[in-house]
Amino acid sequence: MEKSILQGKSFAFAIRCVKLYRYLGETKKEFVLSKQFLKSGTSIGANVREAQNAESRADFVHKLGIVQKECDETLFWLELLQATELIEQKMFDRIYKDATEILKMIKGAILTAKGKGGK
Repeated sequence: MEKSILQGKSFAFAIRCVKLYRYLGETKKEFVLSKQFLKSGTSIGANVREAQNAESRADFVHKLGIVQKECDETLFWLELLQATELIEQKMFDRIYKDATEILKMIKGAILTAKGKGGK
């Protein structure tokens, strides 16, 4: 069940990333930082999907580790976009909260998977 919740949240987050990318390009004419953000933000959902097809528990944990790194990178790009005033505080707060929630879910899933099968 947790996987399907994570999959849904990461897919919805990817949609928000695409919309924010469009906004940054059309409104702010910002293309470099926003492209990095788009890549890492949409990669979260893609890698969650890939993890669901893992060949073993170790492979599952490894793939979720990649998701964790992508999510943390996405948080970095969001922080940079906000610090350079490319996104407003209110917009930042909402999407940052969602990314942080996904990161916590990923960490929990990794701990759960490691606990059920050792290292």
